[in-house]
Amino acid sequence: MSDSNDKHPLYRGPASAAPGARRGPRPPRPPRHAEPDERRPPRPRRDEATAREPAADMRPGKPKESRIYGLNACLAAFRKRPQDIRKLWLLESRIPKLQELLAFCVKHRIGYNVVDGEDLDKLTASAHHEGVCLALAPVEEVPLSTWLMGLPDGPVLAIWLDGVGNPHNLGAILRSAAHFGVQGVLLPKHSALAVSGAAARVAEGGAEHVPLVRLGREENAVAQLQSAGFVLASTVVRDGQDVFETALPPRCVLVMGAEQSGVGATLRDAGALKLEIPGSGQVESLNVAAATAVLLAEWRRQNR
Repeated sequence: MSDSNDKHPLYRGPASAAPGARRGPRPPRPPRHAEPDERRPPRPRRDEATAREPAADMRPGKPKESRIYGLNACLAAFRKRPQDIRKLWLLESRIPKLQELLAFCVKHRIGYNVVDGEDLDKLTASAHHEGVCLALAPVEEVPLSTWLMGLPDGPVLAIWLDGVGNPHNLGAILRSAAHFGVQGVLLPKHSALAVSGAAARVAEGGAEHVPLVRLGREENAVAQLQSAGFVLASTVVRDGQDVFETALPPRCVLVMGAEQSGVGATLRDAGALKLEIPGSGQVESLNVAAATAVLLAEWRRQNR
């Protein structure tokens, strides 16, 4: 993610005042009408119970734009939400593949720059940009209650990522989620996961088709999901039910944990199912993205 006030020389932001521009005279200060015995009120102590929160305008705001890169990621964003495009950077070699996107930018007066590979490496902070980068208005995350109200009746599958923090894993999970028709990826309240440039590239366009749902307190989220008819199925490395021999519920939330720590104890205990993917035993477990793909495929097979 990056803000539109990016200082990179290739980004043409709004024009600033010219150096040395003369400013008008300052207005005179209004006179103070203070009594001679006026006293300044004492400053409140830092530990006083009446201490206030910072003013709302002092809190960091949401980013005004995000950058994604990768050919399929950028083309998917163009097809899904062209109104959100703010700027385009591309290599000359990508012009034949991006004719339609370039024509859209010209028609709607959206800035674009043909740059070299080194400049695009710097803009994306990656060598895996595949020759194109888009600046877009960021996609808003959906609150859980809003997401639940918009769901259809019948089978629905969602993924809850508990402790997962790698953007490449998020991208791979979003790609599988889009392929198997997952209705949402649920993110804990304090998770730093978001659709970054790296996640969007690995998702190969999948990030445009699976909403990110931001949760509140864990126990409240579990209660809301259960009230909506969902069954939580936590994944475990051992001592779980064989996923290929277990009936997976039509309205299901697959809870996937971080690779080292797994699903947290509280969330694992809240799940009605504890699923294990059987294997040869030659490795302890699958990568979280690979395990997610296996579970999604089995749920789809059973609930087609």
